[in-house]
Amino acid sequence: MTASTIDLLRLAISRTSRSRVAEELGVSERTIRRWEASETQPMNYITDALQKIAESEKRKMPSPSFKFIDLFAGIGGIRLAFEDVGGQCVFTSEWDDYAQRTYGVNYGDDHGISGDITKVDASTVPDHDILLAGFPCQPFSIAGVSKKNALGRAHGFLDETQGTLFFDIVRIIAEKKPQAFLLENVKNLASHDRGRTFDVIKQTLTQGLGYTIDYRIIDAAHFVPQHRERIVIVGFKNDVGFSFDDLELPEKGERLLGEILHKTDGSEPVLAWDEGKYFDHKSNTVHGKYTLSDKLWQYLQNYAAKHREKGNGFGFGLVGKTSVARTLSARYYKDGSEILVEQGAKKNPRRLTPRECARLMGFPDTYKIPVSDTRAYKQFGNSVAVPVFQAVAKLVAKKLKAKKKSAPKK
Repeated sequence: MTASTIDLLRLAISRTSRSRVAEELGVSERTIRRWEASETQPMNYITDALQKIAESEKRKMPSPSFKFIDLFAGIGGIRLAFEDVGGQCVFTSEWDDYAQRTYGVNYGDDHGISGDITKVDASTVPDHDILLAGFPCQPFSIAGVSKKNALGRAHGFLDETQGTLFFDIVRIIAEKKPQAFLLENVKNLASHDRGRTFDVIKQTLTQGLGYTIDYRIIDAAHFVPQHRERIVIVGFKNDVGFSFDDLELPEKGERLLGEILHKTDGSEPVLAWDEGKYFDHKSNTVHGKYTLSDKLWQYLQNYAAKHREKGNGFGFGLVGKTSVARTLSARYYKDGSEILVEQGAKKNPRRLTPRECARLMGFPDTYKIPVSDTRAYKQFGNSVAVPVFQAVAKLVAKKLKAKKKSAPKK
């Protein structure tokens, strides 16, 4: 299947459903999935048929309330939130090939995915109302700074490969002048280099670009069973009275891990896309490969004991159904130590499965995971907690709608 046919297939599915596409083409859903995975090749007529399905469904789609672009898109967590409040994505940029694959399978864009943002000419970016960007956090994260210091490398804005990518956002805002933007990064951005880094960001967005901004560090534990603090910066070209004080945050601790763990009582949903990759529905058990080996479990226990003796807090995080987990990180694939699910006294704990990671980040079960476990762990560990941004998106969209209503008619 050619790249264009794959894109059309994904687009048709995103605008309707896999079952509907299968019905229209007269094939099984399994056949559709095999085409998506490039396991088999369809007949030549499929391309024209997919084009007709995609165009037909596009005419049925409601007009968007606003248009947005998705920069440093990852696997589309922020996009998902803004689509939920009536937005339409008109441009996507993400450099990682594996993230592009996951993003493409789930969104099937007809506008494609641009790669390296530094090579994107700002004038070619479509007009949009809101710019979204979860720009790279490694130069500002506590772990990232520690690692770069140990290697004798620069961090923050001095990091040549990632730190300056903020200014690619700036040049697009300067060129396209959207009504609003939303930027996301790690909590440590606010305190990096004794606050000087964040001062540069604030001055650039306000004095340099003329936007009114507000920002807040939000813990995802208000919405999902995971402590995950991230800074969210929202800016409007005109002062519309946006304030994070208006953001409604549920009480922490109300969402517990049992909500996202696979159900072993027979109620675990059968997900066609997963096809038993993570859970055995016949025995109602998580596949054994996610249980830690005796060697790894002993190593983690010894490591934790050694640091306890030194008065350090390093060690694994053992959780159960009534727990709120630590932050899921991109390194989770290495040993899973920050979130290990207890399985009783006679059995070693296990890692979360990629599907459980998706749920922990607030992605619906309809979200497809087309990559390996290792890649999936990295992608969800680098993603955003979707419900946090759904709440913010509602507030942003409300202010944008009010602004459009009050604007003088031309």
